[in-house]
Amino acid sequence: MRNLKNKTGLITGATSGIGLASAKALARMGAELYLVGRNGQKGKKVVQKIKSETGNQNIHLIIGDLSSLMDVTKIAQSFLSYHKPLHILLNNAGIYNTSRNLSKDGYEEMFAVNHLSHFLLTNLLVERIKSSGSARIVNVASGAHILAKKIKFEDLNFDNGFKSLKVYSHSKLANVLFTCELANRLKESNVTVNSVDPGEVGTSLGSQNGLFGKIISPLMKLFLQSPEKGAKTSIYMCSSSEVEGVSGKNFRNCKEKEPKPWATNAETAKKLWDISERLVRAKIKTPYNKV
Repeated sequence: MRNLKNKTGLITGATSGIGLASAKALARMGAELYLVGRNGQKGKKVVQKIKSETGNQNIHLIIGDLSSLMDVTKIAQSFLSYHKPLHILLNNAGIYNTSRNLSKDGYEEMFAVNHLSHFLLTNLLVERIKSSGSARIVNVASGAHILAKKIKFEDLNFDNGFKSLKVYSHSKLANVLFTCELANRLKESNVTVNSVDPGEVGTSLGSQNGLFGKIISPLMKLFLQSPEKGAKTSIYMCSSSEVEGVSGKNFRNCKEKEPKPWATNAETAKKLWDISERLVRAKIKTPYNKV
């Protein structure tokens, strides 16, 4: 187990599932962690639980809702106000909706939370990350990206043809493309950027969806791997010396796994970046430096 004492990390979606399992593991390695969650009461319980189980008292909570881009700016501002370095950014949070919902900014919610929020958060924190020396950005994507063969630039909100798995897969494709473009932009820095496919994991993903959430989601957990197993690759990418300096790659089961060709297309990745920047800037007033 690597010693991460004197390292600082920030994890989104850290109060349950893969995010929580990742937080516990990194806390055991000694990292100081800032956990992002929507629910303050739940978040405080999680922080205390991690402190108690790991003995690491340097665990903090930042409350924010990733479906709001203004909340994302507040999350970043909260972290920056502590004047801490940032060695590990684990963009882990994700949602799965069985029906079409819009974010607080009017964007299709899975694309907004799974992609846009992390695009903005990373951009707001990247200067701090770059100034921290050797650092890592890890984006939790999914093997589901293979089900979406292109970014639907002409209808990112899926006003037409919404199908839950297709739209979720679309947001995960965006995660991989974002990883490729960000890694390219940071190639002259000491920051690595990689995506992770955690595999089929039984988490609370989708638990907010009516009948699906109440009945189907808990049943799925019986047949899928545990969050602790699903978090292994995220933990590995955040901490292992074996991937020091490795960037722009996708990993599954702690091994490099080549995404589909359309998920690493440089032209598509650049176009997605430019459009994401435009969508984000349309909703927030906080400026940030371009990567």
